[in-house]
Amino acid sequence: MQVILLERVAKLGQMGDVVDVKPGFARNYLLLQGKALTASQANIDKFEGQKADLEAHNLETRKEAEAMSEKLDGETFVVIRQASDGGNLYGSVTTRDAANVASEAGFKVDRKQVIIREPIKVLGLHEVEIHLHPEVVAVIQLNVARSPEEAEIQASGKSIQDAAAEEEAQAEFEVSQLFDDIGGAANDEDEDDRDSGLVETPENRSND
Repeated sequence: MQVILLERVAKLGQMGDVVDVKPGFARNYLLLQGKALTASQANIDKFEGQKADLEAHNLETRKEAEAMSEKLDGETFVVIRQASDGGNLYGSVTTRDAANVASEAGFKVDRKQVIIREPIKVLGLHEVEIHLHPEVVAVIQLNVARSPEEAEIQASGKSIQDAAAEEEAQAEFEVSQLFDDIGGAANDEDEDDRDSGLVETPENRSND
């Protein structure tokens, strides 16, 4: 099926290009979202008559998108989710979740603008694309954690598993130190007893 593009579409073409696409893709995406028209002669003539206005509108929206991208690109947003001790989420983080946390932070983002390349099903830091305009893409980071405290740990560059391992190692070290201190104290008591004569030693016996 042939359509004429009303804006740039990634991996497909630029505004004004007539391209061949699958009918389902045309009906369910391009035509539905106003990104293209069927490439009939009437629609081609219609596009030519509106081309200057479409280009001007595209330029205006692109400038707005670029201004927003300067503020949004590189931002990190925390998403709190339940997960197992191994870090696997009970569910997944969706485009709606990404749009919501960005919008709550003051950025006007629609879930249709969000692209998640790989499903987010584990705790950690994940990059997500925000398509603000056909020619402008911002990349944000989602810090997916079970609590704000764990989000801070991940933001420092550590995984929850690393932090847990460090805590366990520290606990084991403290226990070993405690036993060392107890053993040292016992040795000191023995020495004090020997010095005071309370403990029988060869020297004590000889004195007796």
